[in-house]
Amino acid sequence: MTQQTAVEVTADGSVEAEEVQSWREAAAAAVPADRTAAEAGIRLAYRRAGLREPERVVWAASPLEGVRLVRELTGAGRSVRDAVRTAPWALERRRAHEELGPAGWSARWSATGARLWDLTQALVDRIRRGVLEELAGANSDDETEIRLILLDAVLGQHDAPWLAAFRTDRPPLDGLAQVSRSAGWWWPFEKVAVVCERPVALHRDEAGRLDRGDGPALAFPDGFALHAWRGMPVPAKFLAELRALTPQRIRAEENAELRRVMLEYYGYERYLSESGARPVHRDETGTLWRIELVGDEPVVMVEVVNSTPEPDGTRRTYWLRVPPTTREAREGVAWTFGLQPEVYAPLRET
Repeated sequence: MTQQTAVEVTADGSVEAEEVQSWREAAAAAVPADRTAAEAGIRLAYRRAGLREPERVVWAASPLEGVRLVRELTGAGRSVRDAVRTAPWALERRRAHEELGPAGWSARWSATGARLWDLTQALVDRIRRGVLEELAGANSDDETEIRLILLDAVLGQHDAPWLAAFRTDRPPLDGLAQVSRSAGWWWPFEKVAVVCERPVALHRDEAGRLDRGDGPALAFPDGFALHAWRGMPVPAKFLAELRALTPQRIRAEENAELRRVMLEYYGYERYLSESGARPVHRDETGTLWRIELVGDEPVVMVEVVNSTPEPDGTRRTYWLRVPPTTREAREGVAWTFGLQPEVYAPLRET
């Protein structure tokens, strides 16, 4: 069984940073599920809800397979999600409000779940969209059914944000927390629980968005995968094409969002050099470049050279993307500092 860590709560509702970090790691875990611990947690969660333990626990390799299994279930009984997940959450939230008061609860949430919520919820939404795209097709009845199944899931590791805000080393959340630290999404029914494996790969950029240029950004053991570039969903075949890009191919791309991805991957400096672009303005602050794109706003960048030499004597060049309305290099550099060009006069360039 996985170890449960108590949340150390101060009078103002704050918690130990180590506990928040442990939940962050649980939410981002891309390793095989601890099936023994997860199944024990599921049975405990049923008991905490006053229910009989499920007769069977069925494992799925991904949320995609999980939805398929739920659609095919027979003799599983009704969903008991409200009893297993919703009621305990409501009880603990009410308890926290009574113990801490509005200000204390707000402080606790800011120090715990709020730090994890945005990143985790974006991932949950993306997985739901990916499952819908795989299973729904053009059938609106199928789409409605699949949406309802997805919304009925207990999110396992992706329930980490709200669990981080509460005590999980005691009833009624100890069972739910154990599953969250051990497995992925799951569906509780009267007689059967369907539980998903965790992903085997998760790649994100510095902002926490799904991001990978040479393969799936999120992948599960059965091959269900999501591809993304800096948070933007892209087709798998599109990523494969990136390694053979040319300026001509970039200009020919009709989808403006995909064209932006191509430019970022290819590199603005390289594109400017190989596409025969010409500067539109130069002054003592740098050089302004402009790339016209059909069906999209132009890309306008200022090329600046660091006045401080590197240890080997060379000077590093930087490319600053600026608004498409920029007409002069000084105007663009000033914009990056939040200044008007007439007041931009650095004492020392760095």
